Amino acid sequence: MNMCDVAIIGAGPYGLAVAAHLKALGVNFRIFGNPMNTWLAQMPKGMLLKSEGFASFLYDPEQTFTLEDYCKQEGLPYAHVGIPVPLKTFASYGLAFQQKFVPELENKLVASVRQCSEGFQISFGSGEVVGARRVVMAIGITHYAHVPPVLSGLPEELLSHSSKYGPLDQFKGREVTVVGAGASALDVAALLHQAGATVQLVARKPAIRFHDPPDKKARPLTRRLRAPMTGIGYGWKVYFCAHAPQLFHHMPERFRLETVGKTLGPAPGWFVKEQVVGKVPFHLGVKINQAAVQNGRVALELADSAGARRTLVSDHVIAATGYKVDLRRLTFLDAGLQAGIQSVEHTPVLSSNFESSVPGLYFVGTSAANSFGPLLRFAFGAGFTAPRITKHLKKVAFRNPVRGRALPNLAVLEREKVDSD
Repeated sequence: MNMCDVAIIGAGPYGLAVAAHLKALGVNFRIFGNPMNTWLAQMPKGMLLKSEGFASFLYDPEQTFTLEDYCKQEGLPYAHVGIPVPLKTFASYGLAFQQKFVPELENKLVASVRQCSEGFQISFGSGEVVGARRVVMAIGITHYAHVPPVLSGLPEELLSHSSKYGPLDQFKGREVTVVGAGASALDVAALLHQAGATVQLVARKPAIRFHDPPDKKARPLTRRLRAPMTGIGYGWKVYFCAHAPQLFHHMPERFRLETVGKTLGPAPGWFVKEQVVGKVPFHLGVKINQAAVQNGRVALELADSAGARRTLVSDHVIAATGYKVDLRRLTFLDAGLQAGIQSVEHTPVLSSNFESSVPGLYFVGTSAANSFGPLLRFAFGAGFTAPRITKHLKKVAFRNPVRGRALPNLAVLEREKVDSD
């Protein structure tokens, strides 16, 4: 079995950034995954990113190849603030980043991961097996698509999650209900309308809160003091989350969970507003009591806060209901490995170096948000993650992980303290 020091599973912004940093440090690694697959295959064509240009790039060690550099190279429009970044541009930039910094990427789908005597054994559908002393899970959001239980019983031909698209041309001339109030929901609704579908939007929220347009000119000092700008949003609470993820990690568990759950909630980009308001009917402040199949179509029973009910019938329902980290969804992890991961609300408990309670197993990106804050839900968070985790991996690269029963989190922290001394 071929053995490497570090295996990275996933080739999105976090996986590629970690790989680029490991390469610069001379650490022996392998990286597996389809580059930028989530952005290329699981987001609707024509979508625009909410993140501003300055916060929408991947992190090579010297930051010599930003999105701005790529756009200049390709003759594409770019601004640090004020010009929305097309999904196509960001995905193409990610592929260029991979070819430039991580050409050794292996486009393979991992079938299983389990512990072995020297660390971990990774198997692929082809039957190939490789070994790694440490594994970094940079799996993004792919496995975590969330569909509310009230909708989950509908057949696949009538229900899909927004992550399945791709082009939306197949819905031309059809009636579609989009469920959700965030960026994905409004983006999908806008693109469906443009594709010739009859669209309606259903949401529990009483109003859609669109992001405010950014200030293209220098912001007055008073406004900057009231609401400082960061790569993930505005305000002092967001500033703390963006600039102090290590401090966030040491906050009480209840505070962390509540902050991640309530900070930077669903909010579509400012540029989508004119594409949907007055063009797509909104059913807001309603709860879906029941979803049933009726003559080959979907009937949703809606109830408002006063208890009034009505039924909405359409050809198809798209659940733009976001993502929910749940380790149980990672079915390629061996059952014994799964059982050894200490978790809170089915999310991994991590050390300050991203290590789980299974020695040598690390999680980055969205999977790590409950440990380091909402920053880790954004590509912008790779700028914090990649330097920190790779510095740690460089230090421990040639050691075999501690074997035996998975350690409780306090033991992980103590072991990490010894490593850093």
